[in-house]
Amino acid sequence: MPTYDYRCGECGHELEIFQSFSESPKRKCPECGRLKLKRVIGTGAGIIFKGSGFYETDYRSESYKKGAAAEKKGSESPKPADSSKSKGEASKGKDEKKAAGGSKDSSAA
Repeated sequence: MPTYDYRCGECGHELEIFQSFSESPKRKCPECGRLKLKRVIGTGAGIIFKGSGFYETDYRSESYKKGAAAEKKGSESPKPADSSKSKGEASKGKDEKKAAGGSKDSSAA
């Protein structure tokens, strides 16, 4: 339930009233008793976060954290010296293709 600001048009009295959305606006001023009370459109209240920051991952459940850690470990690919061999073999294959292609061109000419 929100808090609404009110101001009396007759005496200038200002007050805040905590009421539901469906409740009709108040009309009677508690100071002067006249029906000149009006709702004032204020800046509104917002949530103010103070501190270093708030992130959606700060409040994850333990089961989610464990599952994410397991998934991360499973997706990491090993990078031993074997990967450099495959790169070397791939470059050798390219060199052989170039050499083979070059000999074809010279025989055609």
